[in-house]
Amino acid sequence: MANLDEQTQQNVEYMIESIKSKLRMATAAAMQASHFDIKQYEDIRDLYEVVASKEHFSISEVEALVSELGKLRNK
Repeated sequence: MANLDEQTQQNVEYMIESIKSKLRMATAAAMQASHFDIKQYEDIRDLYEVVASKEHFSISEVEALVSELGKLRNK
């Protein structure tokens, strides 16, 4: 596992890919790790920790998490 205490683009990519995998996102191809900036690192990590802490998600939880992820994307 990556050392997520280090704010690197590689860690951003790791967390985004992990979130996409865990949520089994249908739109995963549209949500590329390169669309996220290291400036959003702490917010991405918070989202990553929420996703990593749960085994199963309801549809509304997935929708809320994907919405938050979308807000963090570079415009």
